[in-house]
Amino acid sequence: MGATIVADEVSRTFGPVRAIDRLTLEIPTGVIYGLLGPSGSGKTTFLRMVVGALRPTEGRLLVLGRTMPDRAVAGQIGYMPQTAALYPDLTLRENLAFFGRIYGLRGRKLEDRVEQLVNDLGLLGWLDQQLYRFSGGMLQRASLACALLHQPELLVLDEPTVGLDPVLRRSLWAHFRQLAEEGKTLLISTHTMDEADRCDLLGFLRGGRLLASDTPAALRVQTGQADLEDAFLALAGQPGVPVGEP
Repeated sequence: MGATIVADEVSRTFGPVRAIDRLTLEIPTGVIYGLLGPSGSGKTTFLRMVVGALRPTEGRLLVLGRTMPDRAVAGQIGYMPQTAALYPDLTLRENLAFFGRIYGLRGRKLEDRVEQLVNDLGLLGWLDQQLYRFSGGMLQRASLACALLHQPELLVLDEPTVGLDPVLRRSLWAHFRQLAEEGKTLLISTHTMDEADRCDLLGFLRGGRLLASDTPAALRVQTGQADLEDAFLALAGQPGVPVGEP
C-alpha cells in the first residue's frame, strides 16, 4: 500500500510556542486518517505543513515521497481550510473555473469536471449564483468542490463539516468514503467524536504531541474505554478515566 505521509520527529515552533512537538507518524495510501484534538492542539499547524504552507522547524516530513514544502507536490494535493478561501462576488462557476485553470484544466475537460462535481455535491442549481448568496453549508460544499477539481491524490480537510446539519454531514462523509475507496488518501482534522469513528485510522493530538495513532477500535482496546472521548481523556492522563478500566 505504501505511505502517503511520513513524519519523522517533526516539530514546528512559533517563537517560544511549540505548536507541534516531535511528531512521528505514517499515513498509508487510500485511507481516511482523522486527526482528533481540542482547539489549540496543533491540528491546523500540522495540516498546513502537510500542504506546504508551513515549513517544519525540525524533523523531516514526506508527502507523496517528496520532502515538504515542495511545489512539485502541490498539484497532487487538495486543501480545504476551515474558512472558505473563495471569491464571494464571483459565481460558483467562475470560482471553479478560476481554480481549475490554476491546476491546468481547460476547455471541455474543465467543463466536464465542474459538471460532475456540482452534481455529486448537490450544487447544480447554484452554479451561476454568486457565493455571497450561499449558506454556510453550501460554502463548505463549494470549497470542497474547488479542492477536488484536479482529482488530487491527497485531500487535506480542516474540520470540513463544522457547523453543518446532520444530513449534510452524512452526505459529505459518504463522499469522503467513496474517495478513499477509489484509492485517494484523506487527512481530516476534527474535534467531533462521531466523525472520528468514521475514520480508518485516528491520531490523538494534544499540546502538539501525538498521544496515540491506530484504528478507533484498537484505541478503545488500548485504553479499555468503550467511548472514544473517554479513550482520548485516558491517553491524555485526565483524572477520573484510568487507562485499562472501562
